[in-house]
Amino acid sequence: MHLCTPPPPLQPGDRLHVIAPSGTLREREAFLRGVELWRSQGYRVELSPGYDRRWGYLAGTDLERRSQLELALKDPECRGILCARGGYGGARLLENWDWLDFAPKWLIGFSDVTSLLWSLSLRGISGVHGPLLTTLSAEPDWSAKRLFDWVAGNPLEPLQGKGWGNGQAIAPLLPANLTVATHLLNTPAQPDLKDVILALEDVSEAPYRIDRMLTQWRMSGTLSQVRGIALGRFSQCHPPAQMPSFTVEEVLRDRLSDLNIPIVSDLPFGHDGVNAALPVGLPVQLDGDRGTLGFV
Repeated sequence: MHLCTPPPPLQPGDRLHVIAPSGTLREREAFLRGVELWRSQGYRVELSPGYDRRWGYLAGTDLERRSQLELALKDPECRGILCARGGYGGARLLENWDWLDFAPKWLIGFSDVTSLLWSLSLRGISGVHGPLLTTLSAEPDWSAKRLFDWVAGNPLEPLQGKGWGNGQAIAPLLPANLTVATHLLNTPAQPDLKDVILALEDVSEAPYRIDRMLTQWRMSGTLSQVRGIALGRFSQCHPPAQMPSFTVEEVLRDRLSDLNIPIVSDLPFGHDGVNAALPVGLPVQLDGDRGTLGFV
């Protein structure tokens, strides 16, 4: 993929729009805490009309949710877009739609927001794979500070995980939820995956489903193109009750360890725990020997 460029650093007083591009809002108290944390940094945080709508499992119809995104893109004073929660639905906004012409803005979220982050990267704009408004208040102080520091123009500290060997690689980072990313393969929202470092996480997927997805990536030839893989948390990925199974760790080892590329696991990002902010489309160094993900 081509390298992306971060939007201009945020400054106190900047306007940020809150949108709900995916699932309907359920965690209202956590959501409001997240809004207040952003406001505590001096930003003007505005809730887009309709952010709390519900249409089945979605936060409104596709038209309603897309209109929130378009309103934020068209607003010349809006400097960043904060996603309320994940769930499902972001990819539906991209069907038969393309990004408007707009000044670069920050887009922040993870999980289902993978679809928007990947699609935005095709415009050369680096979003942030990081806490949603419903998850931000659960982050440890260092992780929240990391996010706020990054959007304000400060450098990112390296992350420590568990190295699987095979040396080092420097390449653009492409973070993603594995399930969402798998369903973006061979669609217009998929960036060029050649010579990238993938950063993958997931939640509530049985080990055989993780196996099935990674096997698809292997058979499509996609995994043979990447330069390295950074693995975050695969939480609640337990085998079905009373079913013979590998663990998710065994599946990851089985499906990835023969690629002969740097891999680092147990990095602090993903669901159900610390979710350290990761930039999309910027060069990073993955050290499979030392188990680090550094930011060039």
